[in-house]
Amino acid sequence: MDSIRTQINVLILLLLTVVSVQGDFLEPVEPDFTQHSMTDIQTRLPCHYQAKEGEQVVQVTWNKILPNGDKDPIIMAHFTDELTVFGRYSGRVKFENNIPILNSALLLLKTEVSDEGSYSCHISTFPNGNFERNIDLTVWSVPISEVVPESLVEGQPSSVVATCRATGRPAPKLSWDTDLPGTSQFKVSGNGTVSSQFSLQPLRSLNGKKLDCMVSHPSLEKPHRISYNLVVQYPPDPSISSPSGHLHIGMEKAELVCEYKGNPEPQSIIWKRREGDLPDGVSVTGKKLTFDRALRLDDSGVYDCEVRNAVGTGKANYAISLSACLSERNLTKKNEIQQIIYLRPVGEMYISYTLMGVLILYGVILTILYCRLRMHLSKKMGARSPEKQPAGGDIYEDLTSRSADTYETINMTLKPIT
Repeated sequence: MDSIRTQINVLILLLLTVVSVQGDFLEPVEPDFTQHSMTDIQTRLPCHYQAKEGEQVVQVTWNKILPNGDKDPIIMAHFTDELTVFGRYSGRVKFENNIPILNSALLLLKTEVSDEGSYSCHISTFPNGNFERNIDLTVWSVPISEVVPESLVEGQPSSVVATCRATGRPAPKLSWDTDLPGTSQFKVSGNGTVSSQFSLQPLRSLNGKKLDCMVSHPSLEKPHRISYNLVVQYPPDPSISSPSGHLHIGMEKAELVCEYKGNPEPQSIIWKRREGDLPDGVSVTGKKLTFDRALRLDDSGVYDCEVRNAVGTGKANYAISLSACLSERNLTKKNEIQQIIYLRPVGEMYISYTLMGVLILYGVILTILYCRLRMHLSKKMGARSPEKQPAGGDIYEDLTSRSADTYETINMTLKPIT
């Protein structure tokens, strides 16, 4: 039976030799071809030989070229026999086309880093012989990256605060996107693993600031951002205030508030009074100390707020000084202020009236002086021109009998009006 099949194959080949023209590769066109792929995806290695009339593709064989130049067979297809997949490639590769002698493209079903290398597609034809295409496959892998922070406490010297690591093929490039005043150091560990360490002196003012790692790789359209905010631990720094304002005896609902900041969040808040125990009638709720009654004289003292977290303790104090006479003094001052407010309009009105009287008196004096000056001028003019006086005499005639004029008393000489 086998001899009959062999004879048939020989006859077919002899018939094909009557008219034969060499075919061409449709892909890849060039004898040597370079291709990139990624891990964990399907990779297609092209190999498509189109036979011409009178030419027959007899066999197709894919090989991987080893570093020493030897060929490691992967898969083979004969035009009359079934497919053959060799060794470790079984279950990992297949032809793209159900008829491999028509289209011999090879599929790597799940690409691995070990698949990187050189491949050859060997086409055996009758009667024109053998033809090959060589493909150099480069396998990339998407970077696996992370930011590893360090435990930081305020007061430590300058040191590494975070490390960005990434592994990929080819090796990724790392950079930091931050406004922090630090320095970075780049390291290569081999096998596509790189790291970058960022160093600075930890301060509480830097807590929560942005420190993002940027990973660049040929397989990525844009750099991959690993977002991270710096974490600096520091002890609480409390302060005490009185929302009630100035404290005095008799004040109701007086309270003290202990404000604080710390990282991590404080675990406990303790209120104390240096003079002894807290007074009766005082309640503590978290950061608030409240007097549930009116303030008394014996509430005076220094009140301490102690706040504690995992890295330290902070304290603040507030002095309350109450006096029995202080309340009476405040009331007296209040009454005095009211009296001042009431008296101020009256005083201002009295001053206004006085100024007005002075101005009126001054106007009257000026008017009298002006009239006397006019009379004196009229007298002088009458003495020089007696013929112009009316028969009945002037209405101011009786005034000329005075022996001295007011202006003569003050030694002033009047010039005649010309």
